[in-house]
Amino acid sequence: MPETVSPLGLLLDVDGPIASPDTRTIARPSIITDLITLAGANVPIGFITGRSAAFISDQVVTPLLAAGLPLNMRMYGVCEKGAVWFPITAAGMGEIVVDDSVALPAAVVGRIRELVTTDYADTMFFDETKLAMVSVEQRTDVDRAAYHAAQASFEADAYAIMIEHGLGVRFGDLASPDVTGAVPFRIDTTIISTDIESVDLDKDHAAERALAFFAEGGALPRVWRSVGDSRSDYKMADHLHAAGFDVAHVDVRPSDGILVRPYPVIVEGDLIHDEAGAAFLGFWVRKLGLSETVPA
Repeated sequence: MPETVSPLGLLLDVDGPIASPDTRTIARPSIITDLITLAGANVPIGFITGRSAAFISDQVVTPLLAAGLPLNMRMYGVCEKGAVWFPITAAGMGEIVVDDSVALPAAVVGRIRELVTTDYADTMFFDETKLAMVSVEQRTDVDRAAYHAAQASFEADAYAIMIEHGLGVRFGDLASPDVTGAVPFRIDTTIISTDIESVDLDKDHAAERALAFFAEGGALPRVWRSVGDSRSDYKMADHLHAAGFDVAHVDVRPSDGILVRPYPVIVEGDLIHDEAGAAFLGFWVRKLGLSETVPA
């Protein structure tokens, strides 16, 4: 028999469109139901995230397993923006692979951990589950505005530590004036965290790895959707577009400014974050003629 090609492929950021940025959990039951329904319809689903493998295991894979993942599916996780990856099956997470070549020096990691513990523990915490990058995250009991005020000060202090250790570092795309030559690390600001990472890590590289995995399991669909809540998430769609796929990107936090791209950018009306993510998944369940979702 000829191989049945899926009508759709999905690359999904986790914080925002899948997990609530407030609770850091999948708070909408329809998201779990619809992910399982789509996976069972041979839709390749890649979780492309800056989160750790431990977070994906606890907050994404565990509830999916509890609800019953299908035996035959293509699901994959690429964490820490491409530094960590693993397959996901009906039995759970497969072997976790870590690219140690992009990790920060242990001495710098220790200094930043100490900085958080000593000076910023009232607003944020050091994510001990990261295997290659450093993430410092807002405490869930702290007001967002208070966190953002402390975040700016923390990032300045972390920058100084990295310069002291002779590392090239930049804020986003702005190169450091203190170090000449290659700039191997960046400080990336999100609404709930600060990530300190290799400049070789990003959502386009992570998307490429996920597509390679999906291709091992069968023909790739021509139609893809990427979903995210930050500007860096557009890089998933950038890679898909450059590779010749029919792609659109779903922005679930368009208030940051919708980027101009050569492919469609979709917003879910006035919905944002996981409410928009739930609406998007429900739309495709209905469009593909699959079972109805539970209430969001």
